[in-house]
Amino acid sequence: MARILLFNIVRFFVLIGMQVFLFKNIGYYNLASPFPYILFIFLLPTGIPNFVLFTLAFLTGLSVDAFYDTLGVNAAACVALAAFRVFFLKITIENNDMESFITPALGEMNFKWFLSYTFFGTLIHHIVLVMLETFSFKQFPYTIATIGLSCIFTMAILLIFSFLFYKKKSRL
Repeated sequence: MARILLFNIVRFFVLIGMQVFLFKNIGYYNLASPFPYILFIFLLPTGIPNFVLFTLAFLTGLSVDAFYDTLGVNAAACVALAAFRVFFLKITIENNDMESFITPALGEMNFKWFLSYTFFGTLIHHIVLVMLETFSFKQFPYTIATIGLSCIFTMAILLIFSFLFYKKKSRL
């Protein structure tokens, strides 16, 4: 358990650091911006209590907001992502797996499950993030394009990270 905690603390600082110092400066004409820091919320253990999950999601978003000078937009999007995570894990994972503190990573789950988990979670995160950021339906096609392209960009980076750190499940 201490190993899981330590690993998640390191993952938090690495992903937030990469988001703030590397991915903040990467974008495509202010139309597509990657947000791979949400991988931290995706990879939290399944048995984590909901209060801790929502608190960690809020603090993750708030720490990104501190560097992006946004007023809680990332925090709100991360809390929405945590709510999606609770719902998705409840309908797709059995109860005994839910309480076993497995990390829902690519090596533990199959590719189809992981892809749908990260895609729909990323889509919800980006919808909340962009809609709160623009807070207008004035340029709706531009907003939809921003959501779609940012989601694709983020998913590509999340899959690259997942394949780089792929660890096969041990079957005894």
